Formats: sequence, C-alpha cells, structure tokens
Amino acid sequence: MAAADLAQIADVDIDPDGVFKYVLIRVHAAPPSEAPAGKSKEIVRGYKWAEYHADIYDKVSSEMQKKGYSCECLGGGRISHQSQDKKIHVYGYSMGYGRAQHSVSTEKIKAVYPDYEVTWADDGY
Repeated sequence: MAAADLAQIADVDIDPDGVFKYVLIRVHAAPPSEAPAGKSKEIVRGYKWAEYHADIYDKVSSEMQKKGYSCECLGGGRISHQSQDKKIHVYGYSMGYGRAQHSVSTEKIKAVYPDYEVTWADDGY
C-alpha cells in the first residue's frame, strides 16, 4: 500500500449529533515494522452505538486490516457534537486506551467542519 492509498481513508468519521465516545487511531500503510516514516496517518472515529472505546477501535481496525493496513489506538475520549449550534467539543479519556491527544483530533475535525466552533479540554470523562 502506498501513502496515496492512505489519503483515501477519511480523516474524520463521527456521528452527526449527540455525545459519544471516540478514538484517535494511527493507520499504517504496512505493518509498523515495515512502514517507513511518513507512511501513516491519524484518523478520528466516534459513534453513539459504541458502549466502549474498544468497540470502535475493533470495528475500524478490522475494516482497515481487510484493506491491508495496520492500526494502533492512540487514545480516546468523548465528543459532544451539537450540529444545530455548529459546535463540537472534544474531551475526556478512555479507561482502556488512555487520553487521546485532543489537540490532534480537534485539528482533524476542524478541517472537516470548517464552519463549526471546535474546542477541546482534557477535563471530564
């Protein structure tokens, strides 16, 4: 897989409204031991259906592995998506994966939702 293939993976896929868990995942073009520097990207995934952060990571990593990528979870948290007010707030942490680097997640989300007010904080659960 080439870096160009990584570009086809959406940076952000989150539910359109509500409060839900999210994970920050690094996707590698090849298994990490074979991947040269720069052949990976971070993606944000967050869904209301997930009871645990691991539910999201397991689903996404399984889908990515079928396409020939490898993944690692960089951490998790919560997202409050208020589509009517055009606001997204990223916060909290995952008991299993630890706190994601919310500043990275926020930048990814801002790029996909440029007309939104996107904020983050390390507090909360």
